[in-house]
Amino acid sequence: MDMAVGVIIGGAFTAIVNSLVGDIMMPLLSLLTGGFDFTSLCIVLGEGEGAATFNYGAFIAAVVNFFLIAIVIFILVKVLNKVARKKPAPPAPVTTKTCPFCREKIAIEAIRCPHCTSELGEGMMADGSGEK
Repeated sequence: MDMAVGVIIGGAFTAIVNSLVGDIMMPLLSLLTGGFDFTSLCIVLGEGEGAATFNYGAFIAAVVNFFLIAIVIFILVKVLNKVARKKPAPPAPVTTKTCPFCREKIAIEAIRCPHCTSELGEGMMADGSGEK
C-alpha cells in the first residue's frame, strides 16, 4: 500500500517539477541565452520536404531539462531532510562504576566489589572516585 501511495505522489510530484522546469526555468534559460531555442537545432540528412533530420537540439533540451529537474529535486530533498531531522536520543543513565582498587566495572549500587571484595563505602562516585 505504501508503494502505491509513493507511485501516485511521485506522479503528481513529477507534474509539478515538469511545470516548474518548463514554465519557469526554461524561459529563464532562454532569456539568458538571448531567446535561443535548443529544440530547433538539427542536421538535415537528405533533400526535399520529407528529408530525415538529426535533431540534436531536442537532445540538448532534454539534457538541460534533466539537470534542472535534478537540481530542483536535490534542493527539495535537502529541505525535507532538514525538516524531518530527529533530535538525538538523550544519553542512557549511568548504571555502572569502576572499582578504585581493581578497576573492574561494577553495579552503581554496589558497596563491595564482587571481583576484589574491597569495601567501597557510601561515598563512591560513578567514576570510581571516593570524592563527592
